[in-house]
Amino acid sequence: MRVNDEITIDEALLEERYARASGPGGQHVNKAETAVQLRFDLAASPLPDAMKARARRLAGSRLTSLGVIIIHAEDDRSRERNRQLARKRLAALLDKASKAPKPRKASRPSLASVKRQKEQKAQTARKKALRRPPARDD
Repeated sequence: MRVNDEITIDEALLEERYARASGPGGQHVNKAETAVQLRFDLAASPLPDAMKARARRLAGSRLTSLGVIIIHAEDDRSRERNRQLARKRLAALLDKASKAPKPRKASRPSLASVKRQKEQKAQTARKKALRRPPARDD
């Protein structure tokens, strides 16, 4: 299966299981197994370790304790379209994991923005001070 220009997944690492889908479909839904459960063994894949770590984070609850990503698709009434949809979802997840996040550059607020913020805080403090009752002279 082709993920992007650089990454291709071996079909042996993919396992498809079929089940009866919920939702509309009339009598057909009770007979046909159109829902697709696509399993990808991330732990056994030859992907780079950094990409595997990003894929684990992106997969979230779709990742089992054994390192298998499970993609479930039952959006369509057709088994073939659900199969294509599950593969597309897996490819999108792995494509996103293949791109390293851009490192954040530390930055400082400008002097003008700091001055504006301090002036606004002072103005709010003056406004709230005027709400207090006057001090009593005893």
